[in-house]
Amino acid sequence: MAEQSPKRIRIKWVRSGIGFTWRQKAIVRSLGLTKLNHTVVRPDTPQIRGIVAAVPHMLQIVDEPAAATWRTTAEYTVMPPVGEPTESSAEVSGEPKEQAEDSRNAELEMKASTADAKEESASVDSTPAQAGNE
Repeated sequence: MAEQSPKRIRIKWVRSGIGFTWRQKAIVRSLGLTKLNHTVVRPDTPQIRGIVAAVPHMLQIVDEPAAATWRTTAEYTVMPPVGEPTESSAEVSGEPKEQAEDSRNAELEMKASTADAKEESASVDSTPAQAGNE
């Protein structure tokens, strides 16, 4: 028979040790708790349950945390941008593949020429300002 994994409990430190005896503080530290609201996982044995029962006003047994939302969401797929034609869209529109590529190249050239014109107008506007500053 396969050995079953031991049950585990999560213990959380919920109240400060200030104002309590050094023995109660030592009990909390013996479980491995180092800070307030710190949670540790320990085996679910009568000995551990007894330690927690000795200081119930400082410790709390908590449930397993819920799974993170980002782990439950489905993975996404990367789609091409809306304006770019793909092989399948060229075939659907009835255009031959070469015509679709030529029209795409023409669009890119138009965008590049308008960008160049904007850069030239910006450089012309900045030239008189530079000359006046000298």
